[in-house]
Amino acid sequence: MASWSEFAADEPRLADGIRLLMQQYGPGFGYLATVRADGGPRVHPVSPVITDDGLFCFVIDSPKRRDLERDGRYALHSFPPEESDDEAYVAGRARPVTDDATVARLALASRAAPHADWRLFEFTVDVAMLSRREHTGAGELAGQPAVQVWLDPTAATPEVARPAPRPARTSRHARRAA
Repeated sequence: MASWSEFAADEPRLADGIRLLMQQYGPGFGYLATVRADGGPRVHPVSPVITDDGLFCFVIDSPKRRDLERDGRYALHSFPPEESDDEAYVAGRARPVTDDATVARLALASRAAPHADWRLFEFTVDVAMLSRREHTGAGELAGQPAVQVWLDPTAATPEVARPAPRPARTSRHARRAA
């Protein structure tokens, strides 16, 4: 699991492109997917905070926050731009930030409501993706999207799931004899 700053140091142009899409309307804006207790997805809009130090999000007391506290897996998708099909995606694990100085600094910088019941989470980056499409002069999309993908090189490679072996079949004659 890489921090945002480690990812950005490894792929600065990709990180800049993702940051631009996440912050295209000023403060960060995207959709956060978490894992519900029953294993299903839960998706809500959020305002991610991207700094040189990391990728963060203030999350109020909600089912989404309980999802992150129970199972830190997340996916963050940019809000779609009005004029294009460009998109950015980051996925990894969320962990609560417990350093009071970091929480106070980010709350001040992002104007987080001081009396709200929120918790600050830092999002690590296991995978990052940016997809952009060229536009013609007439505003139409041209060609296939250019897709950039980054996978954390320090992450363990997931094992390939193999189907369970099937039980040996017996013929009808073998079953009668048994």
